[in-house]
Amino acid sequence: MKQISILGCGWLGLPLAKTLITKGNSINGSTTSENKLSILKDAGINPFLVEIEEKEVSQNIDSFLAKSEILIIDIPPKLRAVDPNSEKKAFVDKIKNLIPFIEKSTVEKVLFVSSTSVYSDDNGFIAEETIPNPETESGKQLFLVEKLLQQNQNFETTILRFGGLIGEDRHPVKFLAGKENLENPDAPVNLIHQKDCIGIIEEILNQSKWNEVFNAVAPFHLSRKDYYTQKATKMNLPLPNFSSEKSNIKKVISSEKIETVLDYKFRLGDY
Repeated sequence: MKQISILGCGWLGLPLAKTLITKGNSINGSTTSENKLSILKDAGINPFLVEIEEKEVSQNIDSFLAKSEILIIDIPPKLRAVDPNSEKKAFVDKIKNLIPFIEKSTVEKVLFVSSTSVYSDDNGFIAEETIPNPETESGKQLFLVEKLLQQNQNFETTILRFGGLIGEDRHPVKFLAGKENLENPDAPVNLIHQKDCIGIIEEILNQSKWNEVFNAVAPFHLSRKDYYTQKATKMNLPLPNFSSEKSNIKKVISSEKIETVLDYKFRLGDY
């Protein structure tokens, strides 16, 4: 049995915690909402109210990390400030404030949930060896945080870069259905299902794959037009309409390393 702390029991963190508990692990889970504490407790998670801010970290952080060997960080940058200047390094500053608490805790391993947005949209095949060149503010801050964690000698860090997240209750086709003049019809989709997210994290933990970087995207890359048209038809939604005027993104994220190093098999039937 492992003692694991999951920072961020949201859309992915909560079902991940439930799965890890069924495998005999003890889980400390954090939320920023008092109303959610009871949900975590009912799921068998040791619940903690934890706020990570640019200038301070809540007092519960030490208890949240106590006795855990592994910390999974799954909190989004959430860069939505009205003043763009106030977004600069906001997420980076939060993690900088968190790191001293990790250093003095029992945590020896950190799994950081990042995103393939750290790569640019330049045409081509992208593997873990590809040098990140983020274009969005979110991608830039995620990459800075990756480096902060990887360079720290007090714990080992594995970076897991997910593609577009989908699940039973979350699918972009619901937003795109019926929309007109959508861009990049020929761009390949780079998606990852919630079930695969959890399965891949389980394998990293089970196989102790630390000091690694993994891209996690299902190994199928239909065009946006073909994929979302098929999904809309299957779900009886209005078909999206694509414009060919802007169609220059050919980015394909490879998950070959996950399939070979972790020997992981994607659940393609869920896509």
